[in-house]
Amino acid sequence: MTFSKLKSGKEHQLIEQIAEGNKNAFQDLYFLYKDKVYNTSIGYLQNAEDAEEVTQDVFLSIYKKAYAFKGNAKVSTWIYRITVNKALSKIDKNKRKPYSNTEVKDHHRVDFKHPGVALEQQEKAAHLFMAINTLIDSQKTAFILTYVEGLPQKQVANIMENSVKAVESLLQRAKTNLKNKLINVYPEGY
Repeated sequence: MTFSKLKSGKEHQLIEQIAEGNKNAFQDLYFLYKDKVYNTSIGYLQNAEDAEEVTQDVFLSIYKKAYAFKGNAKVSTWIYRITVNKALSKIDKNKRKPYSNTEVKDHHRVDFKHPGVALEQQEKAAHLFMAINTLIDSQKTAFILTYVEGLPQKQVANIMENSVKAVESLLQRAKTNLKNKLINVYPEGY
């Protein structure tokens, strides 16, 4: 048995135990996924407080809905799907929330620093994330999960409940749209 199969079996077991109310199993799953959930959330939201809130919401949903996990997908796919949905919901909620002019500027700043980006690349990353914010949700999801989180396209397709070809198409359109947005900031190329 390979490590990935062993890990996957252990994760399924954790979900079953969580469904039975086992708090230790929940804590184990939390420590396995908290960084991935937070990093995915911050990639969408570009705001640490919002990303922390979404992370909490994701794990609350996992705790409450562990009984509903059927095991048809990998646990990681299920968790990423919950994370994406919660992050997109938070974005929609933030769009409807009235902000003062200062709050709008602070909420999505160009000086956003993603924790997974090397220091010397932070400025470029900030502009890239601003451009990512302009993508439609499906393109944004495909791009963030593939290029920011580094997930294989097959897993991205499973998370998005789509085909690999559809994900490839979304990625191509996302890259074209991002290139068109970033050409004004970096005419010499990104």
